[in-house]
Amino acid sequence: MKDILDIREIEKIESLENEYDLEKASLFERQLRLMIDENPDLIPLRKKLRDLIKGYEDREWSDFEKITDSQVAESDQAENTVNKEQKFIQKRKEAIRKKLKAYELTQQDLGSILGHPKSYMSELINGVSQFTLKDLVIIHQVLGIKLSVLIPTFLEPETKIKVSESIRKLNKPKLKLKSTEMV
Repeated sequence: MKDILDIREIEKIESLENEYDLEKASLFERQLRLMIDENPDLIPLRKKLRDLIKGYEDREWSDFEKITDSQVAESDQAENTVNKEQKFIQKRKEAIRKKLKAYELTQQDLGSILGHPKSYMSELINGVSQFTLKDLVIIHQVLGIKLSVLIPTFLEPETKIKVSESIRKLNKPKLKLKSTEMV
């Protein structure tokens, strides 16, 4: 689920692989529930997410006796990561809306500038689909929002571990992964 740029990519997913995927799928499912009135085409995606969530939970959480402390810890960490990501998206959303209001623009106007339809702009603003780097640079240049507010510079814990391990293997003491908070 980490590399999903567009919510429609969910159609290609066959199963959730870890707790992070479960947390993201649960979040997307809730967001789609709120967006379906505006865009009924999202109904099959929401159903697919619900099926993926149920499949993962049946596989990983159905037998209470087999749930381990590390599984609970992974779940807690995934929930924390997704919550921090959501705080970042909320902060970005508020910054964009504030600037749109200041310039007397609508979300649809921004969509015209970026070349996106209204319903897709809603997905982007709400973090259901991801802005492209080009979109974010245009927003930065047109609306004057700092790139640090538009572009997340944090890494997921799993990625941090892999990068840190790679750096350690290089044996370069001056090279370190900077600690950056998510929000």
